[in-house]
Amino acid sequence: MKALLSLSHAIDKLNERIGLAVSWLVLAAVLISAANAVVRKGFNVSSNSFLEIQWYLFSVVFLFCAGYTLLRNQHVRIDVIAGRLSPHAQAWIDILGTIFFLLPMSLTIMWLSWPVFIEAYQRQEVSTNAGGLIIWPARLLVPIGFFLLVIQGISELIKRIAFLKGLIPDPAQKQHEKSAEEQLAEDILRARGEKA
Repeated sequence: MKALLSLSHAIDKLNERIGLAVSWLVLAAVLISAANAVVRKGFNVSSNSFLEIQWYLFSVVFLFCAGYTLLRNQHVRIDVIAGRLSPHAQAWIDILGTIFFLLPMSLTIMWLSWPVFIEAYQRQEVSTNAGGLIIWPARLLVPIGFFLLVIQGISELIKRIAFLKGLIPDPAQKQHEKSAEEQLAEDILRARGEKA
């Protein structure tokens, strides 16, 4: 189990680094969007490639940060029932959900998206929009993003099993360091004299 926990730690570190690095693409998308709007309104010049690069950047953030979001336990959950259960019961729900839903769905999408990417790459598919971008890099994002989600699902599975065996504390309660946004919100509340 020690080797599996080491693997889980390596996967967590990979998805943490990817998530933090990719989050900067949100800023890039905003800057491109703003520049595109200024150029279009100010100089009456525009290109579909500016719009499509925004979609590509959003796709990278959405797909590559899915594993990061699972690592941080921030996916949407329905805790009306599960929140009232013991940590052990919640771990079992996570294990069963990962085995029967997350992994099969993610592996299926990863498997089915690979031939779509291969075909787009072989044909050097280009956007049908005038001045559009090549398509195959966007098609490659899907299998890579779901691969990152699959390996994070495996990591979470390892951690839940280790928790049930009493080898580690409850991973669902693991506190991650605060994001810059969370820290800023707390600082603002503290400056107002409100409780953070």
